[in-house]
Amino acid sequence: MTSTPSPGGLRGLRDPVVVAAFGGWNDAASAATDLVEHVQEQTEARFVFSLDPDDYYDFQVNRPTVTGLAPDERRITWPGVSFHVGGLPTDGGQPERDLVLITGPEPNLRWRSWCASVVSGILSAEASRVILLGALLADTPHTRPVPVSGTATDLRVAEQLGLELSTYEGPTGIVGVLGDACAAAGLEVVTLWAAVPHYVAQPPCPKATLALLSRVEDLLDRTLDQGELPELARAWERGVDEMASDDADVARYVSTLEEQTDAAELPEASGEAIAAEFERYLRRRSGE
Repeated sequence: MTSTPSPGGLRGLRDPVVVAAFGGWNDAASAATDLVEHVQEQTEARFVFSLDPDDYYDFQVNRPTVTGLAPDERRITWPGVSFHVGGLPTDGGQPERDLVLITGPEPNLRWRSWCASVVSGILSAEASRVILLGALLADTPHTRPVPVSGTATDLRVAEQLGLELSTYEGPTGIVGVLGDACAAAGLEVVTLWAAVPHYVAQPPCPKATLALLSRVEDLLDRTLDQGELPELARAWERGVDEMASDDADVARYVSTLEEQTDAAELPEASGEAIAAEFERYLRRRSGE
């Protein structure tokens, strides 16, 4: 492992864009990091480098794991952030393009130094945009589409992509700190947050991961392979339905959340909006 980026592994990429997510406070039900790992698998992304974990992690908080490879062979895996590179599909004759995928647990120590190392790697790749992913616990029902909010740090980017400027004030995690560091380095930064029902906070939450995937597709203007995510999302929702049906208090609470959500979204649920969303979905999936 190395604490500095490997320039050779990130140089010469094809119009790269970064997608990053980090476990911990920013990653309710592991929805965001699960998406990065899903894209790594679907694009057969190659490992480039990792940051030295000794500099950034308290191993009593983020412990290494041991895996048995054979009866007489075991491997210890240390927590740390890693960079992978995969290729985007070429939909509709679009030019080839690379994805730089960054993931790992939120660091425990030296956040500013950690961010400087990550930003250095992104600058080495000459990425055109950084997409940061997060997931938070919210008062949202599992029976409705997972809300995904998007913000940008630059007014021009926000207007171009139809996003809001970030107005959040309060405690932040590594997604917020890294986003600020990237913006200070002159990079375009977009942040997507999925809202996970707080009463089913245990990972995984494939429905939230799938919702993030859809929004990432919009930003990339490419269709990404969903793999088993749609079926996993349906199975997850059925499982939560069964859990709720066994507890009258939970069932009443979910019903209340549904009513609140439907009332809040009713003005936006016009026929034109629904038709536009359906057309967008068909365009994305027509090449599959």
